[in-house]
Amino acid sequence: MGFREYRVGSILFGVALSTSMMITIYFPGLDISSVSSTSVALEKQLTYGKTSAFDYGDLFLHGDDKPIKVTLKKDPATGAAIDEVSAYVFKPGTSLPSGLVHKHILGAAVQALSASLGKTGQVSEEKGGVFLVRSSIKDGVETPYIEFATATRGWSVNATLAAADQKILAGSGKTMFIREGCWWCHTLLPEGTHDWQSFGRPPVLGDFNGESPTAFGSDRKAPDLLHVGSRNSSREWMTLHFFNPRLVQPHSIMPRYDYLWGPKDANGKKIDLKKWDEEFDAYREGDRIYPPEVPEPPADSEARMLIDFALNLK
Repeated sequence: MGFREYRVGSILFGVALSTSMMITIYFPGLDISSVSSTSVALEKQLTYGKTSAFDYGDLFLHGDDKPIKVTLKKDPATGAAIDEVSAYVFKPGTSLPSGLVHKHILGAAVQALSASLGKTGQVSEEKGGVFLVRSSIKDGVETPYIEFATATRGWSVNATLAAADQKILAGSGKTMFIREGCWWCHTLLPEGTHDWQSFGRPPVLGDFNGESPTAFGSDRKAPDLLHVGSRNSSREWMTLHFFNPRLVQPHSIMPRYDYLWGPKDANGKKIDLKKWDEEFDAYREGDRIYPPEVPEPPADSEARMLIDFALNLK
């Protein structure tokens, strides 16, 4: 009987903890699952793929098993000129995002249009394919949906990649963003206060359907990055910033990510970081007029992936 009060307290603590978890995790989960995806959510799913964190398809977070976002100015099937459009290419075997695997992710209306107009029921992970984000207007209501362009337009993976005006490795880049801990200092969640005046539109609930993980960030020591590609679209600036942030922000506390370049630059020339640091120190001390040249990252480098991810945040 001497420990009765402890038993009662333990039970009450368990009840309080369980109730708190229900309120903070389970009930919001029900809200999320009942909300239809926005076009932003569809674009995210098709850009980032299945998941951007640890996964058996990418055990060591190298950015593997990811789709390729491309911009097109001509029809891959016919070669005819078209209005510029973003397409999402999944090579055969690339894991599909949850919205194309689980019927309850997109929302009833979006799912129905994706199946009827977009022919997503014909998607096969083994064969891969090309996707578009489209919208349909009925009774004044615009509803986005996913179009399986391989089935509706005959756009094959190889033909689409060959016709691409630009290839964007933002899906692999998000893996770099998470792996390198960028979310420790940068959020991807402008608040609905004065934030929108500086960082752009705060997201809405439907923007996150199917995204895994969301990478909101929890401790903003640096600017929010959700719309950074709209605020700064300079690839050159991003390249300088990731190689050595002090080149563009002298008092930045951001670490350098020069190691993401790999041993050689885009031209196959070996990168001598020791010599680069010596020249940069001379520039910082005023012994050089100009800073040393920053090497162009190789097309398949992790640096290029991370830069693509930042520029794609619009």
